[in-house]
Amino acid sequence: MRDLAEAQVAAGHSVGIVCDSTTGGAFEEHLFEQMKGMLALGIHRTPMQRHVGPGDLASAWRTYRIIKELRPDVLHGHGAKGGAYARLFGSLLRVSRSRVARLYSPHGGSLHYDESTVIGKLFFALERFMARFTDYLLFVSDYERRTYRHKVGEPPIPNTLVYNGLRATEFEPVITEPDAADLLYIGMMRDLKGPDIFIDALALAGPQFGRALTAVMVGDGDDLARYHGQVKRLGLERHVRFLPPMPAREAFALAALIIVPSRAEAMPYIVLETLAAGKPMIATAVGGIPEIFDTGSPALIRPDPIELADRMSQALADPVAYRDLMPDNANLKARFGADVMAADIEKAYFAALDR
Repeated sequence: MRDLAEAQVAAGHSVGIVCDSTTGGAFEEHLFEQMKGMLALGIHRTPMQRHVGPGDLASAWRTYRIIKELRPDVLHGHGAKGGAYARLFGSLLRVSRSRVARLYSPHGGSLHYDESTVIGKLFFALERFMARFTDYLLFVSDYERRTYRHKVGEPPIPNTLVYNGLRATEFEPVITEPDAADLLYIGMMRDLKGPDIFIDALALAGPQFGRALTAVMVGDGDDLARYHGQVKRLGLERHVRFLPPMPAREAFALAALIIVPSRAEAMPYIVLETLAAGKPMIATAVGGIPEIFDTGSPALIRPDPIELADRMSQALADPVAYRDLMPDNANLKARFGADVMAADIEKAYFAALDR
């Protein structure tokens, strides 16, 4: 969102952000503070709960009042909740205004549900219903586009695939610190992202490699205390260091090999950031992650601690050879540059306005 907003401002657009105020911490607050001066429509944060519940009524009313005052030409909703708000409130604004383009980017969310369950059927029925209030769908990975078609149905509205993009400075290499750890996990501390898989693999890989491996785990979340307990239970306290959220490129310098052990993803920025920084990595072949790598890449595994432990041992045994197996930086920049992302999204905005 930050990269997209910066690119849109550079293109001459007036941009604002309306988002949840209950998630994130000091690091996220710092990022918002950095953006305030450049957004003509400002940053508006209000409580929004992730799951559907009674609190949605008050949240929806607060959000609608903010958006009504801003009177945007384009409303671009990200994720299931943001997508619902953008499309519903955009439709309400049309009652008193000639045109407001309503766009929606699914980011996992409801698409993760099993279509055979009652809750899954309900959410996918809602997605089909909401299509009539949507001018354009933007998918961040082909995986999400295929999942949408399978679970919701063929979109009856224009849609396109626009990959997440990185700024030019993020394609500069990050130098690993001399006293760096062997491994890095960076991300939310919740099971969906696989920190528990990483810790179990760390315990298994040590005996394979011939010494205890060291690791840094960067992030925050509701399950953080449980992962501390898992590390202690496996006797890894002296080998694992937990750190609070920080810029990804700062974290990359702390370890030789980056691990993304997620159980589910859409198109995670952390994988793109890692490769753009010239860092070797191992990632699970879930969601849109395989679309970033070459076919049959040795960097891809199943979300399984045994398989991850084997791959970590192999990669650390010959780090130079393993690094050479990562995707080419020039190709990454051509496919995943922020300028490419912003230009494609701008085309979608004008196409939606034309409708």
